[in-house]
Amino acid sequence: MIRRILWSLGLAWILTSQSLAVTSRIYRHRSASDLLKGETEHVVIGSRGSLQLGLGAQVLTEAFDQVWSVNSIIVHGGSITFGTSPNGGIYRYNFGTLTQIYPLDVDLPSTPFDESPDSNDLDQVTNEHVFALGTDMAGRLLAGFSGKACRLCRFSSTGVEVIFKPQDALYIFDIATDEAGNIYLATGPEGKVYRLDPLGKTAQLLYDSRDKNILSLAAGVDGFVYAGSDDRGLVYKLNPRNQSATVLYDSSKPEISAVLFGKDLDPSTRDLYAIATSAKVVKTENEFAASTPLPGRPESAKTESPPASDTEGGFKLKIANTKKESSAKPSSRPAATRKRGPSETTSTLYRIDRGGYVTDITSKMAVFLCLAQSEQGLLIGTGNKGQVLLVDPVAEQQSVLYEDQQASQVTSIGILDKDVYLGTANPAKLIRLPGDYAPRGTFVSNLIDAGQPARWGKLQIDADLPAGCKVLVSSRSGNVKDVNDPTFSNWTAPVEITEPVQLKCPLGRFCQYKLILESTNGDQTPLIREIAMASTVPNLAPIVRSVDVLREGAASKRGMYTIKYKAQDDNKDVLVYSIYFRKAGRSQWIKLKDKVRGDQIAWDGRTVEDGRYEVRVVASDHQSNTSATKRSASRVSDVVVIDNTGPLIRGHFIEKRGQKTVFGLLVRDMLSVISKLDYTVDSHDEWHAAVPDDLVYDTTDENFTIEISDLEPGQHVIAVRIQDDLGNVTYRSFETTEPSD
Repeated sequence: MIRRILWSLGLAWILTSQSLAVTSRIYRHRSASDLLKGETEHVVIGSRGSLQLGLGAQVLTEAFDQVWSVNSIIVHGGSITFGTSPNGGIYRYNFGTLTQIYPLDVDLPSTPFDESPDSNDLDQVTNEHVFALGTDMAGRLLAGFSGKACRLCRFSSTGVEVIFKPQDALYIFDIATDEAGNIYLATGPEGKVYRLDPLGKTAQLLYDSRDKNILSLAAGVDGFVYAGSDDRGLVYKLNPRNQSATVLYDSSKPEISAVLFGKDLDPSTRDLYAIATSAKVVKTENEFAASTPLPGRPESAKTESPPASDTEGGFKLKIANTKKESSAKPSSRPAATRKRGPSETTSTLYRIDRGGYVTDITSKMAVFLCLAQSEQGLLIGTGNKGQVLLVDPVAEQQSVLYEDQQASQVTSIGILDKDVYLGTANPAKLIRLPGDYAPRGTFVSNLIDAGQPARWGKLQIDADLPAGCKVLVSSRSGNVKDVNDPTFSNWTAPVEITEPVQLKCPLGRFCQYKLILESTNGDQTPLIREIAMASTVPNLAPIVRSVDVLREGAASKRGMYTIKYKAQDDNKDVLVYSIYFRKAGRSQWIKLKDKVRGDQIAWDGRTVEDGRYEVRVVASDHQSNTSATKRSASRVSDVVVIDNTGPLIRGHFIEKRGQKTVFGLLVRDMLSVISKLDYTVDSHDEWHAAVPDDLVYDTTDENFTIEISDLEPGQHVIAVRIQDDLGNVTYRSFETTEPSD
């Protein structure tokens, strides 16, 4: 019976120390992008953010003599046969024994294609490559040798014979046979496809393309042959009956490195899969970066792992519900794929249905080298990280099934019953992935940054744990963003997760956890869908970053000010503000307003006398803390001038100097620079500007001398308008009498 363990809501996260704030920060790892920042060993990361055990790996043979790459694998006679580079060797693995079946130390029979006694150069294997293996209708092994002596050979109980030598080819990249037993060859560098009859007696050119190479072939039950090209990235549909060709798809990548028909029950409805790649673009990016899953998932007969059933004695773990902060956005990846501009990824897997409709299944910043289909789904061998991707095209799920710790490329894949055989390069190895899950695997997270030295709380997982399966956790912490720094703490002893587990690592800004997945039954694996953990940073005082006091510029708001401030709290506590002011030079602060939650308030400067003032903003986190743990911080503004009074006239004179009337003024402002003086005579609409005697408006005291000409005899009124730099205006008028001549 499955035990469903549901943890309490917030209580699982809150640490009960009086020296800490009452809020905790929760970290959730629930997407592939989260998990791919960590490291795995015998653990598979699903495209939807799951963890489970990968298949166990067994290295069958390595340290080949002068072998750099296992290029092709085929199941032949119940054994695994594979071709290599650079010396054209062919090997057979059976029941733990590795046998080299080519080259042979025997005389080889001549063939109808020999042009001279020296043309049979099977013993000259230096710098030869076996890129392609196949079988004919009688089950005999076919091998394509690439090099100066490019040829197709057939292996039988009587020996090895050359059955075809394309004179214009240096490479045979792929071999395919149709249901009638006809043999097809993909060649280069002329980009040609050849067809041989089932006995290999007659050869003809099926198609001469404009491409540099034909890299891949697949024979369909519909009588057509499908080919992938190099240079233009085309998928061809070839008609052997009339030697014609049509293009099914023009990829944005230059190489179609493999084509393969799916294994549907009805052969007539099988989709064609093709992988397009660019070997010239090799980058090491996070997997699935270009294939973010759409929300939800299609229904599929497959699941990422067999669920724990009621009779298995397993159980489920659930994570306590909290407010989830999600920044994930739905993928905008369209279902249909069209020709695009420069590709943002190195490789793509396409599905082409019987109607010719093309769907982009998955993309990745890696070179896709080979393609196969197992009972689990499509398998893709990649470089330059030596990975095997498992793709379920129906369920929109991808995962890293295997990653080799030594080899740079997985160059070939073979399937025998439930076992998967891998051929690698740099170095060359033959690896068996049995159908059983590995008994043990680990996932080590990336560093989790609390921003400050923190206490680390409980770790929880959302997981299915079938009988015989368990997950353990270990952790460590430090204050340096370098996991190799010697000051990092040691890993804590692993603890089995049957409920929320309190992490025992010391106080530290950075934390790292390790999950250990174990299974005593090769048919079952733990399945982890989400990991969550919490940290609590000791309560830190908030920080008031800035305080600005700004005078409103509109005439309707003359004398009004806005007090703006910015603050932050590393604990994410709620901040409440109190605002104070005082006249510059005084010690006592006067409370203007308290219990403010916004980041600005209005201040009516007309409620205080003119002068120079300071404003103080106090931020407090008391609402998120206890009386013992609350903290506050403050900041004082620069001095701000409150000036609501216009300039004053401290003295004046009016006198007659010849034909002119001279008007002199001494103007003073208590706080602000005099900025403008205008005058008019006898209330005329036209105002005239005046300048100070020193010609510059730059101080609070200015002298003005104004000369007025052509005043008629009699009484006159001279009006002045004086403005300071803050816009305060003073009006004053003066009477004068102009004498008669």
